[in-house]
Amino acid sequence: MRNGPASGRALGVPSEAPRATTSRVTVRGRLMTAVVALTAAAMTVAGVTGLALQLRATDARIDDSLSRAVTALRSTQAEGQVQPDGSRGPWTSVQAMLREAVEARVPAEHEGMLSMIDGTFDLRPADETRAIRLDTDEELMAWLGGLTPDDPLSDVPRTVRTSVTEYRLVAVPVSLEADPGVAGMFVVASDRTAQNAGVWRIFATYSLVGLVALAVTSLVAWFVVGRMLRPVRVLRDTVRRVTESDLSERIAVRGKDDLSDLAASVNSMLARLEGAFGSQRELLDDVGHELRTPLTIVRGHLELLDPGDESDVRATQSLALDELDRMQRLVDDLVTLATADRPDFVRRAPVDVGRLTDDVLEKARGLGERRFVVVSRADVMADVDAQRVTQAWLQLLANAVRFSAPGSTVRLGSEVSAGRLLVWVRDEGPGVPRDEETRIFERFHRGQADRVQHGAGLGLPIVAAIAAAHGGRVFLEHPPPGAGPGVGFVLDLPAVGLVDGESESLELVEPRR
Repeated sequence: MRNGPASGRALGVPSEAPRATTSRVTVRGRLMTAVVALTAAAMTVAGVTGLALQLRATDARIDDSLSRAVTALRSTQAEGQVQPDGSRGPWTSVQAMLREAVEARVPAEHEGMLSMIDGTFDLRPADETRAIRLDTDEELMAWLGGLTPDDPLSDVPRTVRTSVTEYRLVAVPVSLEADPGVAGMFVVASDRTAQNAGVWRIFATYSLVGLVALAVTSLVAWFVVGRMLRPVRVLRDTVRRVTESDLSERIAVRGKDDLSDLAASVNSMLARLEGAFGSQRELLDDVGHELRTPLTIVRGHLELLDPGDESDVRATQSLALDELDRMQRLVDDLVTLATADRPDFVRRAPVDVGRLTDDVLEKARGLGERRFVVVSRADVMADVDAQRVTQAWLQLLANAVRFSAPGSTVRLGSEVSAGRLLVWVRDEGPGVPRDEETRIFERFHRGQADRVQHGAGLGLPIVAAIAAAHGGRVFLEHPPPGAGPGVGFVLDLPAVGLVDGESESLELVEPRR
């Protein structure tokens, strides 16, 4: 109770939310960065992977063509030279065999072919419609001229780069026993750069389309993310408007997603804070009022005290002690109400309700000159907090004594109804006016009779708090028409773990020994 309205700061609700004065990256910006980065990375990986596969497929197609050219050369060499009689015999000239091989093959697109004799260009295909001229690339010819007949990679496709282009080629040395001293070479080369140009064009088109798609995706994502985060911005603006003196702000909840649940949770939190702060302010106002009165009374009498008058000193002492006792009771009641929300406020245990009824009857005899009657006793075991139930029950009995005449009858009882435990008190007092029925359980509310008797107005709120801590409630009952004056208060408890027994209908019953 020591925390006043300023306790809102301890709960993290500032009087005015500070605004950042430096630029910062927003959630929207971080989400956009992540979306764009992930999209760009996915498109890049897909594009580079597709490019690599296409380049590999192009190289495989070129190598397959070069391998077929080598196979055709070996086949020509094995078949032999056409003789005058139409038969075939062994080749006698390296130059003639190379000419046959060159003329028999039609070069593919971006492919070139030639033969060399002793390191010098000899022949190229006659049809150069789609073929490339290898003999015009001086760097390539110089490289080919430096090859030796015993080159171990003669039949293996290899890559050669010149200032003109990049080639993928085979250079097969050719020699014949019938033509000693002549070193021939069969060369088939493909322009790798030209062959891959189509692949690179497709990749460039893909990149352009990807950039456009990325830009469109970013634009759409910017609006979509902004729309999705709108509840967060509304939440931010609402929290900024919340102060410890105004907790009435609420967030409009739309949809059924996680952000909607968050908004609903924040609304619920604000409602709880508003209720807590309102209760604190009301409690402080009421406590200030209740404590101010006895302090004023004590101060006034002390100021008028005549130290020399012994009877005046004793009367003032008696009055001061009485007012201090009243303040002590008020503080004790406030402590009870302050701890009512704690989990350990109620400690359940199996309780014999019949014996508890007898104990309460015995304790009630000291409350005043009344005829206490146990009308019914529930002989059952219930899982309740015996001390708290006794406290609430005696408070109801004390109220009954306060508002009833000496010698009148105060009835009490316990019973089980529909699986619930009911403990109750009925008196023969003036009753409760209809217009006060909904307010008598509020803190510091006092009826007209209670004002005369200087009650603090915390008794029934304590009873209500004990009932609520058990998961039950307390309510009042008016007697039926013609039954006379009075009112009844019923403590309705769920009584977890209730063990069935019998409810006795009694009149005046002495407690068990």
